[in-house]
Parts: sequence; structure tokens; C-alpha cells
Amino acid sequence: MQEILAMLYFWLKAGHLIFVIFWMAGLFILPRQLIYMHAAPAGSDEEALWASRGRTLRKMILIPSLIVVWVLGLILAVTIGAFEQGWFHAKLLLVILLTAYHGWLTGVARKMAGGARPLTEKALRLWGEVPAAAVALIVVLVIVKPF
Repeated sequence: MQEILAMLYFWLKAGHLIFVIFWMAGLFILPRQLIYMHAAPAGSDEEALWASRGRTLRKMILIPSLIVVWVLGLILAVTIGAFEQGWFHAKLLLVILLTAYHGWLTGVARKMAGGARPLTEKALRLWGEVPAAAVALIVVLVIVKPF
């Protein structure tokens, strides 16, 4: 089994990176959609339109990408023995936190689709920067492997 994974390593890595890009794109777009929804009056057609777009984004991009990222990432980690490397533990923690952020933001989107406004527009803008900070740290950990 290990030989097969080694032969497929670069294909697995390419797939992992492709779906990381899709996931990050979705995590960059969702807060922006929530900002637009925030400005729409509760119960309006505009709010319903942004809620629909958010649901589509989650179902078509975010959730499938998240699943593929995790599956391919874990396969790659096993293939290279990453669980024994310090940099990987830090990366894994950041990916877990980013996954939690994804889930939390999905909950915020559902509340907003129901007419609630649990966060201010400014807070949504600030929270929208989380994926950028996380991906920058993750890239440094994976490329530089500082520990």
C-alpha cells in the first residue's frame, strides 16, 4: 500500500493543493457575501438572494473542498510520515482551527439568512481576514518546515 501511495504522491499533492485553493477561495468569498447580506433589510428579496448564494457556495465549493482537503491531506501525511514532524503538528492545529472557523462562519450565515445580524459589518470584515493569516502561516510551515 505504501508503494502505491508513494507512486501517487505528486498526484495526491496536486489534488490537495487544488482543493485547498478552492476551499480558501470559498472562505474568502463567504464573509464578503455576509457583508452584502448584512446591508440588506431582513426579509427582503435582496437578503434572500444573498442567502441563496451563500447556501450554493457552501454546498458546491466549501463543503466538498473541505472534505477533499482533509482526505488527501491525511493520506499525504501518512505517506511522508508527517505525524512525527513538529511543523506538521502546528499545521494540523491551524487546519483544525480553520475548519472550526469554517463551521462557525457557516452558522453565522444561517443565522443571517434567518434575519438575525449576530455580527456587525466591521466584525465581518475583520473575521474575513482569518483565512489569509491562516494560509500564510500554513504555507510557511509546509515550505520552510521551521521545526
